[in-house]
Amino acid sequence: MKPIGAQGKHFKHLSRGRLAATAVAALLVVACGGGGGDDPADMATAQRYSASCSDRVNNTFDKLLECVTLKGVRSHQAALQAIADANGGVRAAGTPGYDQSVAYIAEKMTAAGYTVTLNAFPFTYVALPLLQQLAPVNATYESGAFTGTGFGDVTGSVFAVDINLAPPRASTSGCEAADFAGFLAGSIALVQRGTCAFALKAQNAQAAGATAVIIFNQGNTPDREPLIVGTLGVDSGVTIPVVGASFADGTALAQAGATARVRVDAPQQVMQYNVIAESRDGDPNNIVMAGAHLDSVLRGPGINDNGSGSAAILETAIQMAKVKPRNKLRFAWWGAEEAGLVGSTAYVAGLTADEKAKIALYLNFDMVGSPNHVFFIYDGDDSDAEGAGPGPGGSAEIEKTFEAFFKQRGVPFKGTDFSGRSDYGPFIANLIPAGGLFTGAEGIKTPEEAGLWGGTAGDQYDPCYHLACDTYNNNNDTALDVNSDAVAYAVLQFGMNTETINGQRGKGNFKMPPVEENDHHGNSTR
Repeated sequence: MKPIGAQGKHFKHLSRGRLAATAVAALLVVACGGGGGDDPADMATAQRYSASCSDRVNNTFDKLLECVTLKGVRSHQAALQAIADANGGVRAAGTPGYDQSVAYIAEKMTAAGYTVTLNAFPFTYVALPLLQQLAPVNATYESGAFTGTGFGDVTGSVFAVDINLAPPRASTSGCEAADFAGFLAGSIALVQRGTCAFALKAQNAQAAGATAVIIFNQGNTPDREPLIVGTLGVDSGVTIPVVGASFADGTALAQAGATARVRVDAPQQVMQYNVIAESRDGDPNNIVMAGAHLDSVLRGPGINDNGSGSAAILETAIQMAKVKPRNKLRFAWWGAEEAGLVGSTAYVAGLTADEKAKIALYLNFDMVGSPNHVFFIYDGDDSDAEGAGPGPGGSAEIEKTFEAFFKQRGVPFKGTDFSGRSDYGPFIANLIPAGGLFTGAEGIKTPEEAGLWGGTAGDQYDPCYHLACDTYNNNNDTALDVNSDAVAYAVLQFGMNTETINGQRGKGNFKMPPVEENDHHGNSTR
């Protein structure tokens, strides 16, 4: 790989990152308990155990998996939660919370002895809009900006435009200029979904002198109750902020004497960073990558999505710091995954053909501790015959490696499609073998899955997916513990031997151990 200085900067030159990480360190006293209330004997035992793991070379499965502990992984999640708490509850790309998350990872990996680089990529940051009612009640409502909106920060009286709150709530609100008769210029127009295009409603409001527009859902059917956010189309001519609201919030805003604040900020072009960390040892022509996205969404701290994957590969890397792998290890924490795989896509696009060819495989870990979990393995061989088909050559062997781990543990598992929703996407698009683990997001757990892994059938795998409640407590310890071991197992395995992937022989004692033939749930067939 060429020096990533062409795409980013070596971490040691970024004093801003060091200062941010220093600030985070102070927060960790609070996040991790600050030393109060722990049993001294337990603390002493933990300290001796930690010292043993940090002093020895964890170059066997037994030694490494003993040292990659749930406690260690959770400590990193606590750090990310502390960062979010100090930055408005989020760690999204483009925010200070993301910058401090980058600093935390980079400091930890530098201290562990890895060569750390911050890989730069341009990013368009779009802040969440603000919709706040100021009178007769004070409340902040979930909202979203319409595509094609104008920008601004507006406070004013709310003028309800020909709305219909009584069932069946048939609405032509804002569809005709006559609907705005008596409209007080400078007010915020409250219009109801129904009959005509969103753009026409906004155009009529702007022509009547509105300083902002709130379009709330119609409320005539269950699917028209929640928050509505749509598009005004291209070149609508609307220059004032236009935001959405649910039917219930629109009803509240329609009260007599209502005033509100609407803020929609213009997008900002900023530079963001992936964290790339390499082992000092290993064949630079045969690189094993493991990655996880570091950013959260703008609505929450993202401690399962994806503080879980980020923490698992971080703890694995720290515990492997003294190992001399046969193949070069490259760990990656991606930025702006939640905005469309922006960081990983930019990274792969910035590699030359020769640099891509040196990557033996990529392992992706995006959500590995979901509260209502399933143990999913990416279906590299397409044995489930669902969705996108098999991954690039070698992906099937990656899947088998994870299957071997779960079989040895006696833990059932299930395949999941390469849907392109996470950071493996740019790698498989460039024919780089890929695989990884996933414990589920907004999907619904089936009765069969509940029978295999427990939890609640009919609920989401992660009920806090992309929400403010995706905090440190949004976690299943069993899922996170097992998957953290699986991460370490696969990274060590391929760090020593990629013969099954590309024919490159490694250390003989790291050939895959034999396992019984099992069905796809890990149950023995003989």
